[in-house]
Amino acid sequence: MSAATQPAPTTSDEEPMPTVTDPPVPGAERPASLWRNRDFNLLWISQCFSDLGAAMSNLAMPLLVLFLTGSAAQAGLVGSAGLLTTLACRLPAGVVADRFSRRTLLVACDVIRLVVYLALAGAVLAGIANLPMVLVVTVIGAAANAVFGTAEHAAVRNLVPGAQLSTAVARNEARSYGTQLAGPPLGGLLYGLGRSLPFVGNALSYLLSLLAVLLIRRPMEQPRTEQARQSGGAAVAEGIRFVLANPFLRALLVIAAPLNMAFTGMIFTIIVSLQRSGTPSVLVGLASTIFGLGGFLGALAAPAVQRWLRLPALVIVLCWATTVLMASSAFVSTSVLAAMPLAAAVFLGPTANAVLFGYQAAITPDRLQGRVVSVIFLAATSAAALAPGLAGLLLAHLSAAVTMLVFAGLVAVSAVTATLSSGIRSMSTVD
Repeated sequence: MSAATQPAPTTSDEEPMPTVTDPPVPGAERPASLWRNRDFNLLWISQCFSDLGAAMSNLAMPLLVLFLTGSAAQAGLVGSAGLLTTLACRLPAGVVADRFSRRTLLVACDVIRLVVYLALAGAVLAGIANLPMVLVVTVIGAAANAVFGTAEHAAVRNLVPGAQLSTAVARNEARSYGTQLAGPPLGGLLYGLGRSLPFVGNALSYLLSLLAVLLIRRPMEQPRTEQARQSGGAAVAEGIRFVLANPFLRALLVIAAPLNMAFTGMIFTIIVSLQRSGTPSVLVGLASTIFGLGGFLGALAAPAVQRWLRLPALVIVLCWATTVLMASSAFVSTSVLAAMPLAAAVFLGPTANAVLFGYQAAITPDRLQGRVVSVIFLAATSAAALAPGLAGLLLAHLSAAVTMLVFAGLVAVSAVTATLSSGIRSMSTVD
């Protein structure tokens, strides 16, 4: 069966939208493998180094604050400062990613992070580091991370054919899980060898990221026509309006926020439950590793999983399967076995992200990519940030099993949205 290609409507100041069609017939010409896409691989490598540096410093920074102050509360303050900065910079990052050269933004972020972390390493080595300095570095680093991540995500559409966007997002998911698995142990090892070394390694990661970005040849945004200069607030409002006016993007907001909150809350709940039940700390750590490994393997398997089902059915099945898997963890809430169903749910997560965010990149005009991404990321990360507090509140009054069922119920909201949403049901293969 074939269907005529229907291009989406465009306006005079934005490029044509990618077309969506039925899946190509067997034997149709396919784009070259992403592994042979030089510019995408350079961007991917750049973000690998960037993510690795961030993962190392996320572990080393609280250890440094504990050494400097002896206060767990102040170590938590530094972590909260970084999180709040990231949230505050999400929407502005989308504006600058759509207004300025994305290559320039990536280079600037790498240079800034290289300088501040190298300065911190020097201060630690000289014995003059203090809490205000650590706070400043944390805030600057978090702001640069927000801009870099938004610009990088917005640039992918210009480096990858539409049919490969979901595969590219899956590759990025594998990168993220891989660096989260490797970064903290590496940061801990370096910190044990010398308190300044994780920050030297962090600076080196940003130098390597910078070199990779500079080698990218293709432009990371469409040619920009002359447009009336908008204020920052008006630019943000345009991005929000675009998201709310599009049925698929509205559904993505409702799906992504509960999913992120549920995954974060479930992991927190399982760790607390295991500790309360007297599980040895090595097994608690093993549970955390299982989660990360599940996500990493899921990201590697995502392209194969996507070939089994058409897009709408894939999203719906993934959401309902995640609901069932999370609910099943409640039946073994005080055992390490609780990590296994959740690891299976985490395994499905990268495929869901690849499909949803790959489709988002395809249907969003390039001039709005940064702002649309920032709106969705803000909703998802804000929900995830609230999850540990919600989990702690529930655990103070309810059992771990009931708390897990509450988070499974949140995923059920995503599943119902995916099942009923016209925006999800209308998803098609992107050319």
